Amino acid sequence: MFRSLTRTLRATAALAAATALTTLGLAAPAEAGTPPPLPRLNLTGAYVTGVSSGGFLATQLQVAYSGLFDGAGIIAAGPYYCGRGNVVDAAVCLTGHGVPDLERQAAAWSAGGHIDPVANLAGKPVYVYHGRLDPVVTTAVADAGTDFYRDFGADVRYHDTDWAGHSWPTPQGVVACGLTAPPFLNNCGNDPQREMLTHWLGAVNPRNTGTPAGTLTHFDQNRYTATGRAGDLSMDTTGLLYTPPACAAGQPCKLVVALHGCLSGQYLLGDLFATRGNLDTYADTNHLVVLYPQAVASVLPVNPQGCWDWFGYTGPEFAVKDAPQLRAVTAMVHALGA
Repeated sequence: MFRSLTRTLRATAALAAATALTTLGLAAPAEAGTPPPLPRLNLTGAYVTGVSSGGFLATQLQVAYSGLFDGAGIIAAGPYYCGRGNVVDAAVCLTGHGVPDLERQAAAWSAGGHIDPVANLAGKPVYVYHGRLDPVVTTAVADAGTDFYRDFGADVRYHDTDWAGHSWPTPQGVVACGLTAPPFLNNCGNDPQREMLTHWLGAVNPRNTGTPAGTLTHFDQNRYTATGRAGDLSMDTTGLLYTPPACAAGQPCKLVVALHGCLSGQYLLGDLFATRGNLDTYADTNHLVVLYPQAVASVLPVNPQGCWDWFGYTGPEFAVKDAPQLRAVTAMVHALGA
């Protein structure tokens, strides 16, 4: 989460994560030597989604690389470049007060070639989810995010009717809908992932409610960073990839990049975001591959809560095509074949 919940969440996150993993019979990923690179697959499109800081990064990826991503799902987050490069402006962003004309900044960067043409956003499907009880991202911020996309002609579906806390809402959630608490996987009695995928793809087959058919594997994140050291970017050494059998066998599939929030990476929660996030269940029945890049807490850069960089801790170019984390994630996407 962000600054407004720092003291409370820091004190409870590790304990809550361990309790959740134990209760659900899950374990943190074990180290087993050097992990493999990502496989080359037959991909026909790419989408990106994320929650909290991952939602902000999903927006940055969609806007900066609008020629690559066919749609986005923004959960519990706000508009592009809302953090504006420093913690103070990021805190102001979360309140919804004094948010500047971010559309103008995006248009200027587009004209200068720092991001893909903003004209690419026209007609692209964007799903936005915001809970009414979210104490971190205010309604005004989520509204500004939807307005940003609509101003550039995107096809936005806005789900803002749930009495949900700051979380990734999922029918496999383990937290009551209205709470904001680790592991930030809330059950509100509905299925936002189906809504999001339907908005992106037009129609989806029912999810797999039985044993997962695909395989969740670790891959080496180091090789997709400019320095070869993911830790330099506050990224974990490994990420996760879910691959259904049909996609592994070479059939055409689409890619979904899913970005966890603060205090929610595998270093705290193991594979909980993947196994309970409800994307893998649809991947099994809809020819989808799901990529789960991983951030991690670090001292340098200063990122004590394992957030994705939505306010500039990796440098001033955090929201354009040259942004270190954006380049790393898009390198993963290209390696997979998109």
